[in-house]
Amino acid sequence: MKKKDAACTIKYKNYAVITEEKKECCELSCPINIHPSGTSLTILNKEKEEQLFSLDKVFAPTVSQKEVFEEVADFVQSAIDGYNVCLFSYGQTGSGKTHTMQGCGNADMRGIIPRAVELILDSLKGRSGWDFTLEASFLEIYNEELKDLLVAVPNSPWDSASTNNSTDGSDSRKALKNMNDKNKLSIKKNTDGRTYVKHLRHVPIDTTNATSGMATLENVMTCAARSRSVAFTHMNATSSRSHSVFSLHIRGTNLENGLVARGTLNLCDLAGSERLDRSNHDLSTPEGMARLKETQSINKSLSTLGDVFGALSAGSSHVPYRNSKLTYLLQDCLGGDGKALMFVNLSPTVESSFESLCSLRFAQRVNQVELGRATRDVSQGSSSGGGTTATSASPS
Repeated sequence: MKKKDAACTIKYKNYAVITEEKKECCELSCPINIHPSGTSLTILNKEKEEQLFSLDKVFAPTVSQKEVFEEVADFVQSAIDGYNVCLFSYGQTGSGKTHTMQGCGNADMRGIIPRAVELILDSLKGRSGWDFTLEASFLEIYNEELKDLLVAVPNSPWDSASTNNSTDGSDSRKALKNMNDKNKLSIKKNTDGRTYVKHLRHVPIDTTNATSGMATLENVMTCAARSRSVAFTHMNATSSRSHSVFSLHIRGTNLENGLVARGTLNLCDLAGSERLDRSNHDLSTPEGMARLKETQSINKSLSTLGDVFGALSAGSSHVPYRNSKLTYLLQDCLGGDGKALMFVNLSPTVESSFESLCSLRFAQRVNQVELGRATRDVSQGSSSGGGTTATSASPS
């Protein structure tokens, strides 16, 4: 029998992260003013009037990556106990979402993903009487198509099927493309009603040796970064053209009574919202048409995310999860059983004040959503929990 233990009532939290994007954005020109409380800010609208927004926390451009992560560490760690947990980064293109989630290097500039995995590995050391397994997956949603970011890269270090018989790697790229075409990803439900992605690769993370586990994670992130769809636009030279979802699948077995706790930590770097008049795509070229299609797909899926939050806030009997791959994939977290938190990334430049205002209004809508009582996923027995090591996810 499946057992779910009730926990505290969860409300969507909102954190504003303001990036230090341009040198000319000084105190005199920045349209955003952070209040001393650290939980509210004002922003100038197009009429040059100040609008006030209250959030759970506002991070100034001078705040370190470590300080940002410490604010959400307990939230992240609850996935160990069997909760479906989701953290979004939302905002316009170029506002620092990918930097917040992934960061760079192995020191102070590391983002939430490496810090979260490091924290969880460290936390498992103190869980006596439990045996834990961790598996990582990384996908993107590009033009409403799911793409495994860990399959498309030649010579993935954990992939024995990845061989490179040509000097330029073309053979392995061709083989992996064929693998992607053959094993097309699709969102499914297992017998317990949990969402999983069929054919999505799960990479084991060593829980007995943190150094080894973090080295695997570094390979995962490197491969994903090389595979993700990015392109130049007039708003961002390296604009992410897809939503990316890093998932850490956690399974803990109590060695005394056989109880199995299954939690998932989803860390989502959403593609940036984008105004077509600022993107300035050249529609007379194939590249310009491709960027236009991407922008329309991104904006549509973000609009659907807003519709889902709106339906949840209103207590609607129908929530349109299936209207986009993003919301359907994350339904377990967005619904009443899960926990969710949103970072709103803001660019401090005057040119971006309209987009920042829209992002803050979106955050305000999200903050009205009451998820209800989050529940743990705890079962008796040896259910597989929706994943197969290093190959594909499958139903239990």
